[in-house]
Amino acid sequence: MDVKNSLQITRSSSCDYDDDGHAKRTGTLRSAVAHIITAVIGSGVLSLAWSTSQLGWIGGPVALLCFAIVTYISSFLMSDCYRNPDPVTGKRNYSYMDAVRVNLGKRRTFLAGFLQFLTLYGTSIAYVITTANSLRAILRSNCYHKEGHQAPCGYGGNLYMMLFGLVQVVMSFIPDLHNMTWVSVVAALMSFTYSFIGLGLGIATVIENGKIMGSITGVPAANIADKIWLIFQALGDIAFAYPYSIILLEIQDTLESPPPENQTMKKASMIAIFITTFFYLCCGCFGYAAFGNATPGNLLTGFGFYEPYWLIDFANACIILHLVGGYQIYSQPIYSAVDRWSSRKFPNSGFVNNFHKLKLPLLPGFKLNLFRFCFRTAYVISTVGFAILFPYFNLVLGVLGAIIFWPLAIYFPVEMHFVLNKVEAWTRKWIVLRTFSFVCFLATIVGLVGSIEGIIREKLS
Repeated sequence: MDVKNSLQITRSSSCDYDDDGHAKRTGTLRSAVAHIITAVIGSGVLSLAWSTSQLGWIGGPVALLCFAIVTYISSFLMSDCYRNPDPVTGKRNYSYMDAVRVNLGKRRTFLAGFLQFLTLYGTSIAYVITTANSLRAILRSNCYHKEGHQAPCGYGGNLYMMLFGLVQVVMSFIPDLHNMTWVSVVAALMSFTYSFIGLGLGIATVIENGKIMGSITGVPAANIADKIWLIFQALGDIAFAYPYSIILLEIQDTLESPPPENQTMKKASMIAIFITTFFYLCCGCFGYAAFGNATPGNLLTGFGFYEPYWLIDFANACIILHLVGGYQIYSQPIYSAVDRWSSRKFPNSGFVNNFHKLKLPLLPGFKLNLFRFCFRTAYVISTVGFAILFPYFNLVLGVLGAIIFWPLAIYFPVEMHFVLNKVEAWTRKWIVLRTFSFVCFLATIVGLVGSIEGIIREKLS
């Protein structure tokens, strides 16, 4: 009887855990699709109309479709990296860094980690810029409504960047990602809200105009060189809007099995990329159709739209709320990595490891770690400082898109696929994937060079 009871207990408890001893994963195809769409659709969608306007009616949609196909191939390759050595029964890799370390070794893990953290840091800077632009847009929208569209409604951005930084210093008291689910939920809802508002306003403007603006070649430039630089910048902006390879394995780690996680993830990627691409095409094409050569760099802050002013204000308020949470989502992985490193490096330091209980008036009590407070405050100040120095929304997105696109979304997934599947050099698959990687590398280079040239030109002008 005791043996029978113990067997029943063992079976019952094993049902609550997966093969790695972690709590049973319950993610499904539907939840994976939702996670991907939430991660992909963000502030990058606001620059797609401008990118389409630079590429024209043929180049814009074709570029969006090409990046969608490339993103799916990348996600297809990454999905098989979740387990080693077998993609169905092997040991789990819980993150992008884990997969690179297991398949490619420590040296390339260091490179992947550097690029990943550089991307997270750069995205934080972009969010500071975008938040200031949205705050200014609300003030300008109200000013234009009262004084007319030709009124000199100018507002500086530095003060609003510093105010956003102050909010982020307070938000940085949140210990880690596990304590900010509510922030992620609010941020996701806001991103969908302002994206749909931008799309709706674009459609309404096209209907109001009674015609489709734009041309096959896109916005004309003073000379061929300027046109080429603008095309390069547009490709960088589109590259920023698509890839989600940095967090793909984290999403896959939420999926239940059976069916095998890689099969569910591939289906989820296909569905999510199809939905996202349709949405991106609508935003990019309707924005360009509405404004033609006058398409703004940011669809909701560049004042292609003036009325209804209250809807513009609401959309920009949604952007601000999204970015308040989004900044923390992108910063917390850096905070966590620094916390772990400092604890290992200085295990006996009270400054690094001790927590002090604090109770402020009208606020619940909380624990304060002096090292975390100093580092996170310095981190926020540095991102605000860079944003003040380089307040160029589209150009910063272009640089980030180029940094993310080839190394993190193409190179590492392709190299890990070679190792996992023991692909020999100069076989047909090897040649095809090498060619694919090289073409994407060229796209990254032109996007990076074009965006950096634009930043230098803006800074010197």
